[in-house]
Amino acid sequence: MEHTSNAELRARADTVLARLVGDDTGTARLREDQWRAIEALVADRRRALVVQRTGWGKSAVYFVATSLLRASGGGPTVIVSPLLALMRNQVEAAARAGIHARSINSSNTEEWESIQAEIAAGEVDVLLVSPERLNNPDFRDQVLPKLAAATGLLVVDEAHCISDWGHDFRPDYRRLRTMLADLPPGVPVLATTATANARVTADVAEQLGTGGASDALVLRGPLDRESLSLNVLRLPDAAHRMAWLADHLDELPGSGIVYTLTVAAAEEVTAFLRQRGYTVASYTGKTENADRQQAEDDLLGNRVKALIATSALGMGFDKPDLGFVVHLGSPSSPIAYYQQVGRAGRGVEHAEVLLLPGREDEAIWSYFASLAFPSEDLVRRTLDVLSRAGGPVSLPALEPLVELRRSRLESMLKVLDVDGAVRRVKGGWIATGQPWTYDAERYAWVARQRETEQQAMREYAATSECRMEFLQRQLDDEDAKPCGRCDNCARPRFTADTSSAALDAARVDLGRAGVEVEPRRMWPTGLPAIGIDLKGRIPAGEQASAGRALGRLSDIGWGNRLRPLLGPQAPDTPVPDDVARAAVEVLADWAKGSGGWAPGAADAQPRPVGVVTVASHSRPRLIHSLGARIAEVGRLPLLGSVEYLGEAPRVSRSNSAQRLKALDGALTVPPDLAAALAEVQGPVLLVDDFTETGWTLAVAARMLRGAGARGVLPLVLAVQG
Repeated sequence: MEHTSNAELRARADTVLARLVGDDTGTARLREDQWRAIEALVADRRRALVVQRTGWGKSAVYFVATSLLRASGGGPTVIVSPLLALMRNQVEAAARAGIHARSINSSNTEEWESIQAEIAAGEVDVLLVSPERLNNPDFRDQVLPKLAAATGLLVVDEAHCISDWGHDFRPDYRRLRTMLADLPPGVPVLATTATANARVTADVAEQLGTGGASDALVLRGPLDRESLSLNVLRLPDAAHRMAWLADHLDELPGSGIVYTLTVAAAEEVTAFLRQRGYTVASYTGKTENADRQQAEDDLLGNRVKALIATSALGMGFDKPDLGFVVHLGSPSSPIAYYQQVGRAGRGVEHAEVLLLPGREDEAIWSYFASLAFPSEDLVRRTLDVLSRAGGPVSLPALEPLVELRRSRLESMLKVLDVDGAVRRVKGGWIATGQPWTYDAERYAWVARQRETEQQAMREYAATSECRMEFLQRQLDDEDAKPCGRCDNCARPRFTADTSSAALDAARVDLGRAGVEVEPRRMWPTGLPAIGIDLKGRIPAGEQASAGRALGRLSDIGWGNRLRPLLGPQAPDTPVPDDVARAAVEVLADWAKGSGGWAPGAADAQPRPVGVVTVASHSRPRLIHSLGARIAEVGRLPLLGSVEYLGEAPRVSRSNSAQRLKALDGALTVPPDLAAALAEVQGPVLLVDDFTETGWTLAVAARMLRGAGARGVLPLVLAVQG
């Protein structure tokens, strides 16, 4: 039986909940499991780990706990969350309960100073912080210690991100261990997640200190979502999937989210559905912040039928009446899939969830899997560069010296920072000199885990058993049982029917080749440090013009056609007829369009006078035949090839400076090609198979311009990305 004091506390907690949910009758009541968490935090000042399904009410726990702790004189609650969209939702929700919430994240830098002043004045009840702030030197050294000393409650939202066993590991989260160590005794800590299997739960509990202490509370509930109806629909190709969406989107309840695996696919689907009369918006990692906020607001207000989104939207969206989630392509992890579909049906009795797997899914999984933690050799080389630097090295200055792209380099440095091997300071990064061990066994295990998760997604799409039970078992839910609602338990809710009109339109849309290839205009920083005397803007007389490609390898139209042709195991064959025809069509459209070479076109330049190919050791027949076909159809001479002096350099997915280092001195314009260029006196088409960074095209164009070409117009089959 409750003590009187706890009974009073619960009554006050229910009152706060009523304000939070806008219940004027005052009848809102916390569920028993929610109250257990609040009681542990407020009455007992314990640490708690809550693993509960999306929609369980985790935010109600920390907002109610905050109100009660503040009323008793406690300091502000600090919520660490990676979800910018959810931050905006929660600031508004907190205000309804009389809680003054503020956030510090990448989208509101202009407010940081005033927010910190409000915190110092005791005016902030809740501070939402993005994990990236924890590793910012100024914030870490100046703000975080004071914040830790004053914090009344620490909340780690989406706590699975702290574990590199999980699907969404974020190294910035590991910095939380420092904050936890600095918390005064008796400050409660709440870690929450909806998507953690037993292994991730144990890892998070260990790292946050919510599992080792005997008085820590772990609340793990059943993960079934009774409002969700899970379905899988296999369709022949991308055109059928887009046509199906166009025919059936209006039949799905309310408004919702259509997830794609890549930015290119999101943009393709958005454009197509708009052509078919739908009000939809695109939401990706490339979407400007203001446009993201507008898209979120439009979905919240049901002014769009759907957001066409990548995982940039991911977990971070709180719309209780979201009516459907469709995946156009399968995520690589059942845990990530459960997280994303959990956005639907939180405040409605029924929501539709539909997976439309595609044949391009596994190629996209492989690409992202290749961006895992770097090899020990690369890590050691980075540490060696920092050790010999004699002071802080900025990321732009370090990048040319290490064979890693900036995003991977930064992520690796954050892990090393948490491990104590490096430290981020003003001006860049330094090596600490502390011993460091490459945990090869752990990284190999994580890689195997990714493969296991991919296999699980194949099995999810193919299973004839209950789909919700399958997902629950993937999250080690002991309460997993058949749901009675999915297409296997009940009956398929959707047919593969598509109208001929929508299918024809989708085929035309996806069959339309041609994307612009932006030329390189600036040399990357740091080239002199690796012995290349180039910097600043590339002179106009040495640049390539804007080029063209048939498509992106990541799109669902031409990407599906080009991936088998350009894959690492693909045989070297003459260019297929349909690809050659498409290349000619792209050239024809290019010539007619603005910036083309048709007489009278805006910004027109002279028509090309010949075709030049880039030599290839891996696909010589493909590239030569493509150049020859274009020359034949365009009645242009095939002038020759830019050749490699030796073996073509192989710098896999490295940064720009390292690519240029590999290309330095590797290419040559043979004498016969130089003589031909001098004779024809005009711009040339430069033909290659694909471009990832644009540097091979830039270097080849500079050499051709130097040999007399009046302009260089790149044409490639595909763009990576």
